[in-house]
Amino acid sequence: MEKYNIPVEATLEVIGGKWKVVILCLLAKGTKRTSELKRAMPAITQKMLTQQLRELEADNIITRHVYQQVPPRVEYDLTEYGKTLSKVLDVMCEWGERHIENELRKIVE
Repeated sequence: MEKYNIPVEATLEVIGGKWKVVILCLLAKGTKRTSELKRAMPAITQKMLTQQLRELEADNIITRHVYQQVPPRVEYDLTEYGKTLSKVLDVMCEWGERHIENELRKIVE
């Protein structure tokens, strides 16, 4: 049985939703602790952040590093496979910048 009708469905299954792309953009800039991700996305709940991180980890897009210390330290990073999304994320960011400019022009007019 074919799971997807078109390839973009597979992409959206992995990175779709409000928060996953934001998480990926933040991790594209380097390793982040959970608290750093939360601070960068103040509107996300801790429960949602944890859920999104677990889903991305299950899809082999990010990796979770747990350091055995007190208090425990957890860091997230893109996997090599996750880094293959960089071109997609770059295009989305460029489009977003144009969209913001377009919306600002509407306000000024």
